[in-house]
Amino acid sequence: MFIFRRGITCTMMLLIIGAVFLSGPAGRNAFAQDAVVGDAVEQSSLPWWAWPMILFVTTFVFGILAVLSGVGGAVLFVPIVSGFFPFHIDFVRGAGLFLAMAGSLSAGPTLLRKGIASLKLTLPIALIISASAISGAIVGLRLDPDVIQIALGGSIFMIAIVMILAKKSEFPEVNKPDAFAVALGITGIYHEESTDEYIPWDVHRTIPAFLCFIVVGFIAGMFGLGAGWANVPVLNLMMGVPLKVAVASSSFLLSTTAACPAWIYLNRGAVLPIIVIPSIIGIMLGSRVGVKIFAKSRPASIRWVVITMLMLASIRSITKGLGLFA
Repeated sequence: MFIFRRGITCTMMLLIIGAVFLSGPAGRNAFAQDAVVGDAVEQSSLPWWAWPMILFVTTFVFGILAVLSGVGGAVLFVPIVSGFFPFHIDFVRGAGLFLAMAGSLSAGPTLLRKGIASLKLTLPIALIISASAISGAIVGLRLDPDVIQIALGGSIFMIAIVMILAKKSEFPEVNKPDAFAVALGITGIYHEESTDEYIPWDVHRTIPAFLCFIVVGFIAGMFGLGAGWANVPVLNLMMGVPLKVAVASSSFLLSTTAACPAWIYLNRGAVLPIIVIPSIIGIMLGSRVGVKIFAKSRPASIRWVVITMLMLASIRSITKGLGLFA
């Protein structure tokens, strides 16, 4: 397991280094090939080095809020940075996928070692989301940036509504697993440390859930959001997975489902180290601080702060896409 954890850490480092070395030339070519990804940074009165510093501070705050509210950092990063920073939206989406990947790769080994995340559950879902996310990334990079801004704003608004309406069930009742889940062997047992019990679990409504994951993956790839915002509700409320297993499995899923569309953005030159590196460092440091203050916080209050931020970001994205104000 130690070797596995080191392997995951090395993988994350290779992905980041790959973004630095591979996206450099591609990023420079992107300035000359506006039809592919457009300009990296629009006209700004601030010097170029000020924006990475501001981005680091912003993502540091995102990392804290992501832990306290239970949402992925990319859900906050993409709409807010694309709406209020002078970066081309293609580069913001590419960086958002690397952010989602970084957080997942740091948490995945621990969740697997403790037996909370389930490979039997995540592997078929990872295949579905990865394939649809690749399609979403290819489609998203071909669309006009203004269309993407409007669609992103609408999607973020719907995500905020889902966060408002979604309920959570710690131990959903599954009377009988469906035949498809039995055929795939999707079942398990995990140790609930708070009660020192071993909780068996099964799933149902597997096919409708898999269809939902196709849509989730497409949206995640198109906008660079990751899929954590939708994975937990589908796993927990639709399939009947216990809440802790759903959260842990969702976190592990991001390491795979964000990687596939991320390489599409990387190959198209839509990943710039000047955006990716300060963002990853900021959000991972912020996550560490968020974990320390989690016990003393009121998650419900933080959740409403995040929902408010998403609402404002969605309005900003829509108005920016419509050209109502710069």
